[in-house]
Amino acid sequence: MSEPTTTSHTSQPDEQGTADRGSNRSHRPASTAFKNFVMSRWAPRAELGLTASPAAPYTVARRAALSERLPGQRLVIPAGSLKTRSNDTDYRFRPHSAFAHLTGLGTDQEPDAVLVLHPVEDGAGDGGSHHHAVLYVRPLAPRDNEEFYADARYGEFWVGARPSLADIETLTGIEARHIDELGDALAKDVGDGGVRLLVVTDADDAVESLVEELRLEAGEDEEALSDDALVEATSELRLIKDEYEIERMREAVARTIEGFAAVVRALPAAKEHRRGERVVETTFDGNARLEGNAVGYETIAASGEHATTLHWIRNDGEVRSGDVLLLDGGVEVDSLYTADVTRSLPVDGEYTDVQRKIYQAVLDAADAAFAVAKPGAKFRDVHAAAMEVIAARLEEWGFLPDGVTAADALGEDGQQHRRWMVHGTSHHLGLDVHDCAQARRELYLDGVLEPGMVFTIEPGLYFKADDLAVPEEFRGIGVRIEDDVLVTADGNENLSAALPRRPEDVETWMASLR
Repeated sequence: MSEPTTTSHTSQPDEQGTADRGSNRSHRPASTAFKNFVMSRWAPRAELGLTASPAAPYTVARRAALSERLPGQRLVIPAGSLKTRSNDTDYRFRPHSAFAHLTGLGTDQEPDAVLVLHPVEDGAGDGGSHHHAVLYVRPLAPRDNEEFYADARYGEFWVGARPSLADIETLTGIEARHIDELGDALAKDVGDGGVRLLVVTDADDAVESLVEELRLEAGEDEEALSDDALVEATSELRLIKDEYEIERMREAVARTIEGFAAVVRALPAAKEHRRGERVVETTFDGNARLEGNAVGYETIAASGEHATTLHWIRNDGEVRSGDVLLLDGGVEVDSLYTADVTRSLPVDGEYTDVQRKIYQAVLDAADAAFAVAKPGAKFRDVHAAAMEVIAARLEEWGFLPDGVTAADALGEDGQQHRRWMVHGTSHHLGLDVHDCAQARRELYLDGVLEPGMVFTIEPGLYFKADDLAVPEEFRGIGVRIEDDVLVTADGNENLSAALPRRPEDVETWMASLR
């Protein structure tokens, strides 16, 4: 990897602060001759060829909904900043989900950008809303600016050409201004009797600090509306997906299913490698990077006993004949919408009798959850339906404590069945794998299902190798089946139904790929 270069220093080592010592390994020429030459004799820049994003018409409605909920407030939604991986290298950028939802920007667009919804008189804003949207961005620097060749984070020589302000407006349909104008724009009319600033927290520390500084200077009333109201609103807006979002979810699921097929083809290689789980992981993740933006979360490639660890992402174990491989993965497409799918696959292509018995119990629980996932039901009903099956099957197998029935276990003071499934059955899905996480309980766990909601159904059973409460033949087996579900007007649609679910269908599908 190329090293960012800096101008050489003449100070003695004991005079050099630690923050400047990264420059000790190399240096950038500082001569006037170099500067004049490196910034001259360039052909005109080619146009980036940007056109309006297909998300743009939908983001107008999303911003209007947010505006309606928080009229009169100045709403600040940062994209976030680049995050240091180590020393002077950064992680690949991903914008904050609230920013992506309200602007339509995806992939690695646009670090340090901030969407601001400025309050206006009723009906005078964008689309008749209470706000006018402005995107404050760091545009492409001209080639007679040192940023062009000297800035390793933003310079064109280092990271390629950034869009201009006009490009951003074409792409998003939102007015674009230079990020240097942000401070003055936020400060305007803030204070007693004026505009209240609300910021999406935990997105950009610098922007959050700027907002807090402006509040202190203006002496804002601490009892006024808090930032939580904006965080909550941007999360709850995503509980029901629009047509554009649903299509992106379909795309993410399709790419994810392709990744599962690639893993099945790679299983012979995985069995031969000392870290076969890494073969599984890199096969799936490679497909995600080729066909989408990345994975939506760290892939769980858990074989054998590792499948009983719910979030096993170390993925450094062997993939052995006779084991079940629990693969939990999701492709995040360029729009940043992600799938979240799990299958528990027999490494050799066929389940043993005990593996099939466990798998069928989990599948029956999933099917029970699907049966109640329709408009008018509560979100919590989906989990309850799955748990009734899990508890009944564990009672049938004699795994519950002596004298405890499935009905006893399902009671609030029981829950013994949850020893083998400590996680929930469902979570909302979208721009985040655990989407809408800041929504209020009454709209999430206690919320009523409505058309357009997308969530997972993912029951499981996990019998650890040292679990003395179950027969030996069950130990070391973990099974989870997870699908992505769209609530429709008259029921639901399994978005991931193209990936086989029944054990016999899984076996047939795996055989067809070998």
